Amino acid sequence: MEMQLVEVYIPNNRFESIYEKLKEFDSQSLWISNESEYRKLVRILVSTKDVEDVLDYLEGVAGVVDDFETMLFPVRAYFSKDTVNKKEETEGNDKEEKEENDELLLRASRHELISNVEKSSNITLNYTLMIFLSAIVATVGFIKNSEAVVIGAMVIAPMIGPVIAIAFTSILGDYKRLWKAFRASVFGILIIIIISVGLGSMFDAGLKTDQYWDRTEVAIADIFLGIASGAAGALAFLNRLSGNLVGVMVAVALLPPTIALGISLGGALWTNAFGAFVLLMLNISSILLAAVTIFSIAGIRPVRWEEVQKANVSRPLSIVFVVLLVLVLALTILFGQGI
Repeated sequence: MEMQLVEVYIPNNRFESIYEKLKEFDSQSLWISNESEYRKLVRILVSTKDVEDVLDYLEGVAGVVDDFETMLFPVRAYFSKDTVNKKEETEGNDKEEKEENDELLLRASRHELISNVEKSSNITLNYTLMIFLSAIVATVGFIKNSEAVVIGAMVIAPMIGPVIAIAFTSILGDYKRLWKAFRASVFGILIIIIISVGLGSMFDAGLKTDQYWDRTEVAIADIFLGIASGAAGALAFLNRLSGNLVGVMVAVALLPPTIALGISLGGALWTNAFGAFVLLMLNISSILLAAVTIFSIAGIRPVRWEEVQKANVSRPLSIVFVVLLVLVLALTILFGQGI
């Protein structure tokens, strides 16, 4: 069983009521120590599947109590006399496994996911450099018609974070973080376009390669690529898995068409640029559609009343908007280009 440690700093004048409430939660262990003459420290060891309930309560308390602080830590290992001497019975294991399987989608707590979204939405020097380098590598891969080089660029391209963050924040109705994620995503795409325009105009050979032409043509099948990429990215995000491998899949849908768009703009090939643009927008929309759906199924919800109201409006609007965008792009492919 995965467990996490919650540390809560409680002012003495509010300790009794908060502590009594904390004892009601299902926990493995609970400790109290005097942090200072004004506050007490309570440590609660809870299973990962139960930690969100504890954090939701503590978040509500933090909004009304001064000098109240909460921290969450991962627990790599835990044992005591009880756990070492306990004989595990088959029926008990079967029951626990059934209870875990009853959850539709296993995931980290909403609070941890929001923290990850915050990191993914920031335009940092590392993010900028990685986008810059991946754009150079991918454009060279197009020019040399090297699939291996293009795949290498996808490995280092940090494109999964902002796109998944857009879907996550739209579900919560967190417009401030949504704007930050959108800005980071557009910033990355613009860097890639600028690099590919510059290098593409210097080397006309890029216009004659299969890597280029394959990304200027779009088909309905590309919708399924985007949906699969978005679903994989959302699931990896929910379970705090390494985004490197899944990020490659998302980059497959985003990086090559963006490079093709930049090369087409650099060569003033407007028809090809339109094809690459439609492919890019279709992939982004499909990724967002899958991610928004996965997050909705996973039960991503705020707890504060005013946030719940925003989420209840934002969630259906996000799904409807993305679905309509995918349909418009699909119709553009079927009728506008005659595919």
